[in-house]
Amino acid sequence: MLSSGEYYASKNGEILHTVLGSCIAVCIYDIEKKIGGMNHYFLPGMVHPDEILTAEVGRYGMYAMELLIAELIKYGARRENLAAKVFGGGNILKFRKADGDVTGSNIRFAKKFLELEGIPVKSEDMGGYTGRKIFFFTDTAKVLLKRFDAEKNQKILANERAYKNLVFHKRVAEPSGSVVLF
Repeated sequence: MLSSGEYYASKNGEILHTVLGSCIAVCIYDIEKKIGGMNHYFLPGMVHPDEILTAEVGRYGMYAMELLIAELIKYGARRENLAAKVFGGGNILKFRKADGDVTGSNIRFAKKFLELEGIPVKSEDMGGYTGRKIFFFTDTAKVLLKRFDAEKNQKILANERAYKNLVFHKRVAEPSGSVVLF
């Protein structure tokens, strides 16, 4: 199961799955080569400069998309054969006004990124007020989707809130006098 901030690609006909609330999952595949993968991101971008070396970049859409596409090409997928299916962006969490339109930004980012990369979206199920559980068959690009009321599933709602708090409130404190090598 993919969690927020993760991506995975396969050329072995695996079934990938994830549970989405506010996050987006993009399934990208090359149907000719039977290679596919999925990412699961929470925010479109916005890595703060002070977090560039410590950020879990997969949680940001821009990086999650690039990482997944690179992995698919490494496995033999051809860029011109790629297509996508996009899911998530449910309004299940209450965000502060200062956080912006997180779910709307996620949806707009996914659509715009795929458009700019020339990757057609073959199907989508985004927005609304429900969570989603999806299963993606990497060799056939088939997706099984189940919508659910996230407020009735306290475990999923708690996981979403915990990840939101981690992303919006996490600051890595460096000990004084430390040196970062890169």
